[in-house]
Amino acid sequence: MTENILNNLCTAVIALDHELRVCFINQSAESLLEISANRSLGTSLAELVCGFDPFTPMFYDAIQSGQPYSQRMAEFVLASGTHLTMDFTISPISEGEWPRLLLEMNPLDRYLRIDRDAALNEQQEISKQIIRGLAHEVKNPLGGIRGSAQLLEKQLELYELKEYTNIIIEETDRLTQLVDQMLGPTRLPKPESTNIHVLLERVSKLIELEFPDVEIVKDYDPSIPEVLVDPEMFLQALLNISRNAMQSMTGTSQAKLAFTTRIERQFTINATRHRTVIRIEITDNGCGIPPDLKQNLFYPMISGRPDGTGLGLPLVHAVIHQHDGYIEFDSEPGVTTFRIFIPFGVGES
Repeated sequence: MTENILNNLCTAVIALDHELRVCFINQSAESLLEISANRSLGTSLAELVCGFDPFTPMFYDAIQSGQPYSQRMAEFVLASGTHLTMDFTISPISEGEWPRLLLEMNPLDRYLRIDRDAALNEQQEISKQIIRGLAHEVKNPLGGIRGSAQLLEKQLELYELKEYTNIIIEETDRLTQLVDQMLGPTRLPKPESTNIHVLLERVSKLIELEFPDVEIVKDYDPSIPEVLVDPEMFLQALLNISRNAMQSMTGTSQAKLAFTTRIERQFTINATRHRTVIRIEITDNGCGIPPDLKQNLFYPMISGRPDGTGLGLPLVHAVIHQHDGYIEFDSEPGVTTFRIFIPFGVGES
């Protein structure tokens, strides 16, 4: 009866013996730690969760003193490489000759991701308002400069002098285009039923043409159905990420770009729980994203390259957001992964 109740809890619960070995694990804990009960029983908690050692004294002290302990925002890494941030509570249980501990774990990653995404969307909206105002103030005089240069060109007879007016016209057009790019997508998406793998194959072909030395690895889930996206806008977003990845691999002895697709279930985007979403991963083995850029990577004009405009990833974020999706990344030297999550249908709160 007790085990049945614990198995129906949303909270992850593990019972530990006096040697901190697992003697019970409920279904929520199995899902959280990505391990089955059969494999975990009798296993040391330190074997299941990397980074557990600093908290070991707390567990033994709870056994000896009989006092419960709590820890906020603890960070762990599972054997699969998954990073977890959680609050946990340990409660001593006097049962039999040897005391036991009840470990309750509340994962925070989903809530932290929701908060980060909400903060980023809010900052993006503020940035858009600023850029719209700036664009209005910049484009008006640019139009006047271009018009004046065209009128002046008609009055000039020498071709050598007309070269200067051509430079003025070309540079004003370039600046106007740059301002338009800063504003993000210029139209609303026109969603249609699209096979995401067809888009990834097009991206793959374009990358191979531009960077013939790259090794492209594909790991698709063929069971993924078509999804409602604007194919042109979504293709551009995927291409921007892939080109950035290729540029980060400049000088890499064996450049490798990997495309992965999977299904995620019960995934929350913008405080809305979706039954199923598609996860698209683009991974490279380049130099990684500099730490000082990670927090602001999706803001306009932020770039790690001297020749970069810093407009590619803000456009990607805007496109994903317009499709009610979410984008995140992990990066360190040698491996950078961008993950895009797109819902299949209407979400449920």
